[in-house]
Amino acid sequence: MPSSTAAAGGPMSCVPFARERSGIGLQGDAWQWWDAAEGRYRRGRAPQRNAVLVFQRTSRNRSGHLAVVARIAGQREIRVDHANWASGSARGRIARDQPVLDISARNDWSLVRVWYPPANDWGNTGYPTMGFIYA
Repeated sequence: MPSSTAAAGGPMSCVPFARERSGIGLQGDAWQWWDAAEGRYRRGRAPQRNAVLVFQRTSRNRSGHLAVVARIAGQREIRVDHANWASGSARGRIARDQPVLDISARNDWSLVRVWYPPANDWGNTGYPTMGFIYA
């Protein structure tokens, strides 16, 4: 299943990790990337390898989140590489090949579930997303 490793040199947040991993040169908090990409990068609702999935900012996820598509595992499942998704002692770590499942009613990746390693199962929370920014 997915692997998780500590970021070299200490904790890493999702923004610099996504920028380095995808080659998309945007700045700002994760939730700001969607609007910042307008006119600079293509955006859409279909996953593609190396695209950045932009999670919306919510009360539970105040800065939003970014994850880079490592591969497409099925029509409604992708695997992502991302940083700083976990909490507690795993905070700031890089997770690779972590499953993300599209649970949106329209199959448009607007609502996803993320694999929860401590339970070895899908998390219970649905996370709203803006879509994908293509490298």
